[in-house]
Amino acid sequence: MQHTIRSLILLTILLSPMASPGSGFVTVNGTSLRASDGSVLFLRGINLGNWLMPEGYMFKFTHANSPKRINETFLQLLGPEETRKFWEKYRDNYITHEDIRFIKRCGLNSIRVPFNYRLFVSEDQTVRFDGPGFAMLDRVIRWSREEGVYVVLDMHAAPGGQTGDNIDDSDGYPYLFESPAAQQLTIDLWKEIAARYAKETIVIGYDLLNEPIATYFDAARFNPGLEPLYKRITAAIRQVDTSHIIFLGGAQWNNNFSVFGPPFDRKVVYTYHKYWCDTTQAMVQEYADFMKRYNVPIWMGESGENTDQWIDAWRRLNERNNFGWCFWPYKKMDAGSNMVSIPKTAEWDSIITFANKPRTTYKEIREARPSDHIIKKAFTDYLDLCRFERCTVNDGYLRALGVKRP
Repeated sequence: MQHTIRSLILLTILLSPMASPGSGFVTVNGTSLRASDGSVLFLRGINLGNWLMPEGYMFKFTHANSPKRINETFLQLLGPEETRKFWEKYRDNYITHEDIRFIKRCGLNSIRVPFNYRLFVSEDQTVRFDGPGFAMLDRVIRWSREEGVYVVLDMHAAPGGQTGDNIDDSDGYPYLFESPAAQQLTIDLWKEIAARYAKETIVIGYDLLNEPIATYFDAARFNPGLEPLYKRITAAIRQVDTSHIIFLGGAQWNNNFSVFGPPFDRKVVYTYHKYWCDTTQAMVQEYADFMKRYNVPIWMGESGENTDQWIDAWRRLNERNNFGWCFWPYKKMDAGSNMVSIPKTAEWDSIITFANKPRTTYKEIREARPSDHIIKKAFTDYLDLCRFERCTVNDGYLRALGVKRP
């Protein structure tokens, strides 16, 4: 009987027309999302990883794995002025209107936009909400509105660090949960973002903290502070925006839902992440139980970095459970486990070698540094090759997502 019900859910998802963005907000109705016309909205999406929150492995770096460490590596190669110019051009080229159009034409209906809080905050003498991040979000939201692709905004790196690893660009510890100042800045920034996009209907909502509290840290100490912080952020958002959905991720890489009590807001979706696991019902049963217990939607906000066969099986498992999904990532260098791949040049291999060598002394930096000609060509070519039209489409990955090249 249970198998029959799951089969019917999957059949309904696959045969129902994809809801189109309308003039109203997406909302929550029991365990489903509803588009503005009242139809069920099942999210099929992709993460724009590495754009507003770079990760070293997507450049093929091992040690330079966080934005700060990547930037330090580039400073050693390019110097401050050229590094600043690189990042400006990088943000312009890495995700463009063509990328969003391609995502839509493939058959996906949503994107998740991970961002680093540092792109939105100036912390010199006084804290000001100022930086290139706002223009970048304005741009991708405008493209998404034009193409009919829903947007979830994701604070991937919060002040102080919510995870304590490279993925939050922190100092290796989840200081967010020990710093009142970092918590207040997180709350204030979310309120600023929510006020800016309060009337933007193509934005589904706000993913408050990505993968808080890594497994390396004392869960008994940190976990009790997660939901109270979510409540404070949500209360601030609701002062300026009562329309958008709040996405709440569990502790320990978004996996642990035991930190949650009953829903504290009318418009909330709970989101989990899983990588490199079995594709059996046992892997998601706790989330299915949570959905049933509280009558709320569940969203698989990240997964991937695996074979096409695994991604296909994992996607189908989530669909059988009526969990919308958003795979990771859309684009990275010289890889098949993504929608489009950036070509890697011989010159970039020299950058990889430099980045992966020990550089704890100035002598090591000097001896590891490639020639100026190689450096210039490597970075110039990268900025060209990361543009959509120069990337390679991975058809196997698209098939695994249940979509195809337009």
